Amino acid sequence: MAAAERSPAEDLAFKRELVGLIPHLRAFARTLTGDPTSADDLAQDAMMKAWDARASYQMGTNMKAWTFMILRNQFYSEKRRSWRQTQLDQEAAERTLVAVDDPEAPVALDELRQGLGMLPPEQREALILVGAGGFAYEEAAEICGCAVGTVKSRVSRARRALHAILEDGSYERDGAPAGDAMQAILADAERLSTIR
Repeated sequence: MAAAERSPAEDLAFKRELVGLIPHLRAFARTLTGDPTSADDLAQDAMMKAWDARASYQMGTNMKAWTFMILRNQFYSEKRRSWRQTQLDQEAAERTLVAVDDPEAPVALDELRQGLGMLPPEQREALILVGAGGFAYEEAAEICGCAVGTVKSRVSRARRALHAILEDGSYERDGAPAGDAMQAILADAERLSTIR
């Protein structure tokens, strides 16, 4: 009912801004799910929820943070609902990645990719938002729906945990070509860093 009170011009402006965020929503969804197909579904669901809730959005405020919070909440809601289902088939997800194998790609990037996958979701999310996405702690806190101190703590714990994982090599090696890791990590970092 409130959505009907918005003018067609306001809806058009909202739609334009939302469409501009599609690549960023997909990139953020990919960091959460680790699977391109699930990420696309998650991003589409979040966009539909954002469109349905457009009457509650204040034009001129941070739509990026608002839509990312919707996407994040959608991800965790689905995760809770599907708790009894099997986890993501990592091998199937990796088979869907299309990348040119670069024999000179540093092994360190592959180790980093695998180490990131071992972090708890909240820590991985915070580290990617702040580290790869270039978000300020305040923006990341708004997206995650928590206090700035919580984001800082998650990033700090994620960095320490990732360092320990990489130091002792405690990640599980999945045998994926290093070229895949380099392309995936750098592409995600580039997409997320353009969100600012």
